[in-house]
Amino acid sequence: MIDHILKQLHRFAEAVAATLLAVIFAAFIIQIVLRYVFNWPVGWTTELSLAAWLWLVLWGAAFVLKDDEEIRIEILVDRMGPNGRRVLAGLGALCVIVFFGMSLKPAYEYVAFMKVEKSSYMGIRMDFTYSIYIVFVVAVLLRALRTLVRAIRGTLPAPRAPDAATTSAI
Repeated sequence: MIDHILKQLHRFAEAVAATLLAVIFAAFIIQIVLRYVFNWPVGWTTELSLAAWLWLVLWGAAFVLKDDEEIRIEILVDRMGPNGRRVLAGLGALCVIVFFGMSLKPAYEYVAFMKVEKSSYMGIRMDFTYSIYIVFVVAVLLRALRTLVRAIRGTLPAPRAPDAATTSAI
């Protein structure tokens, strides 16, 4: 039951990301047509593209990207046994929790302060535009907390074996 709900939420997150990508593409095409066909340069398309890109990157990192899809440099982790991996995963998660946790209050205060600013062309309040960062930080904190708990319990997923596409011949 829970797995089904989580899969549906993940599909929803992917749909939101796909919609944001479509918005960026549509705004880009509209900008080209208006500028080069009708000789009517507009700024709202750039503003919309930038806001959608910001949301796409942070939304995707928070809800679409899976733990095993993240880019990591695992030179030390690959040379460790299971206990060493647990220790490094726990330390890494603890660092993320501390540093992102320390940044949460100032980031929230900055986003809240931005309610006095509006975007130039579309008039969208900037606190709405930047609010996705707070969502991203909370998601990162929750994922790091999950990793820390898994490291303490010893229930970390097994490391993926490198496939042919990710290995290089030396």
